[in-house]
Parts: sequence; C-alpha cells; structure tokens
Amino acid sequence: MEERRNQELQHHQQQNKEEEEEEMVCLDGSFFINDDYKLTNFTFGSQQIQLFCLHSASTDFDLTGQLVWPGAMLLNDYLSKNVEMLQGCSVIELGSGVGITGILCSEFCHKFVLTDHNEEVLKIINKNIKLHSCSEDTSPTSHGLVAELLEWGNKDQVNEILQKHPGGFDFILGADIYILISSIPPLFDTVNRLLRARDGRKCKFILAYVSRAKTMDSMIITEASKHQIHLKEVVGTRTIVGNLEGVIFETTLE
Repeated sequence: MEERRNQELQHHQQQNKEEEEEEMVCLDGSFFINDDYKLTNFTFGSQQIQLFCLHSASTDFDLTGQLVWPGAMLLNDYLSKNVEMLQGCSVIELGSGVGITGILCSEFCHKFVLTDHNEEVLKIINKNIKLHSCSEDTSPTSHGLVAELLEWGNKDQVNEILQKHPGGFDFILGADIYILISSIPPLFDTVNRLLRARDGRKCKFILAYVSRAKTMDSMIITEASKHQIHLKEVVGTRTIVGNLEGVIFETTLE
C-alpha cells in the first residue's frame, strides 16, 4: 500500500513538472534588447549634435551603453570648452556608448577611436558614425571616426587596436565607465597599456567621474595607484550632474 502511494506521488510530481515545462516561455536574446533609438539633439557650448540613443535602458544590464550617461555630458561640456587641447590629436575612448563624445570631437580631432565590448552597442555607434558621415562617404571611418571592439583587460584586443593605430594615442577618454566594481581592475589595466604605448611620448587619460558610492570612489583611486596612475582633479570642474557630484580627472603616468 505504501509503495503504491509513493508511485502515485511520483507520478503526480512528474505530471506537475511536465505541466510547468509546457507553460515556460523560451526567450531568445532579442527579448532583452530595446533598439527603438530616437534621434536626439544635444548642445555643448556652441556645438550642436544629433545622434540616435535610447531614453530608457534595455532589460539587459550589459547594454548600458545605449544611453547617454551623466558622465558623458560632463566630459563633453569640458571638452567643448577646451577644444584647442585635442586639436589635431589622436584619441581613443573607453566605453563609448552611443558615441556622443566621438561625434562631438570629430570636428577637431585628427583621429578618434570609439570602443565598446558589446556588439549591440557597437551597432549603434556605427549607426551614429554613419549619420555624421558625408553623403559621398558612408564608410565607418568617416570624419576620422572608427569603432573597435574592446573588452577591458583583453590584451589581444588592445594589441590589435595598437597594430591598427601604431604609435598609440595622444589622449584616452572615459566617462561613467566604472558601473561595476569588478570592472575597475581590468579598466585600469587597459588604461595602463594604452598610456605605455606611446614610446616615451606623453599620453593623457581624461576621466569624467560621477560619484555614486564611497566604495567606488576609494577603489578608483587605489586601483589607479597600483598602475602608477595618479588621478589629478582639474580645478574648477567639480559640479553637480543631475543629483550626483561629478569631476574631471586628468593623468599621465607617474
């Protein structure tokens, strides 16, 4: 009798499991992606630009680059006031998102390399590069802009970029590029490699930093110091971005 009850219980559990599996909805990756980009206007000083971006994030946390973050607004405001600093220079940006900084700088930089680790984000970067291309030139290198895949800490990808752009860069830019604490060590490993690629010539790292947590604040400083990178606050740049405090850091290797 006991054995029969056990068999009936197992049969009932199996039926429930099969019913649950039938009710499950299988979702592919596209479910988490919102690509309903809106053409949006931005003004920085006397410069006005348009680009495609989202006004709210995708479900996938990895797609944060589809938005224009406060740090990018802070960085672009700073660069628009210091155009002469980047005049004719070669620049690489880490975590370019939709490409708003590269598009702003394309008028006065000799070369601007936008990077991101996410293929979906690279699509919108290239879409915005094409938007700002001349009608007779729709290549992904228009106006000195080019998009490259780069996951921080990936030596092979860094080396591949440096092979395409020998001699390194005059400037490395970054804005709001430390969303996860786990991303900070590989970020500064990549910055360190790019800074050292100049063969004795100076390369400057400019970081638009928006403070979101005290733990993040201290870890940024600590990790930079491990690579002999001293983050120096640019006087007069500390400001409130939205409801958060932001500041511009500039650094070269110690």
